[in-house]
Amino acid sequence: MRPSLAALAVCLLVSPAFAKAPKESLVVSLKTSAGEDAGTATFKETKKGKLKIDLKLKNLPVGEHAVHIHQNPVCDAPDFKTAGGHFNPDKKQHGTMNPMGHHNGDLPQNLMIGEGHVGQASFTVDYLTLTPGAPNSILGTAIMVHEKADDMKTDPTGAAGNRIACGVIPAAQ
Repeated sequence: MRPSLAALAVCLLVSPAFAKAPKESLVVSLKTSAGEDAGTATFKETKKGKLKIDLKLKNLPVGEHAVHIHQNPVCDAPDFKTAGGHFNPDKKQHGTMNPMGHHNGDLPQNLMIGEGHVGQASFTVDYLTLTPGAPNSILGTAIMVHEKADDMKTDPTGAAGNRIACGVIPAAQ
């Protein structure tokens, strides 16, 4: 009887690591450092196990901006420093992490904000997930827009400058 209880306890402890990613989209609202609505980021797992990220941003300065995932689910204005550094579970140097040449938290390209102070972009990546308990799960982190483009090489920030918009990605839906 005791071995059965021990086996059950092990199964219960291990189960969360094998939990499935949510089937629905996860929509995260972003705010500027002044508290204005900065748009949304929508996360959805594809049938092929990739993560699709759709950004619809507004009220941001015209130009090219880096978008990163940061390690802490906190977005305290005005500087959003409470979000911590880039989400980088393997602690790799910028430019050495994934096939795109980024940390786990970097998206494969920058986002352009146009003359109307709005911009949209979609990214599909295979190095991030919404699967609870996975080391590369972005649940319980933050999505950040920076004032400048990511230069795709400078460690650890990509020389992207200050943080200008932030949204908390909740730990659970």
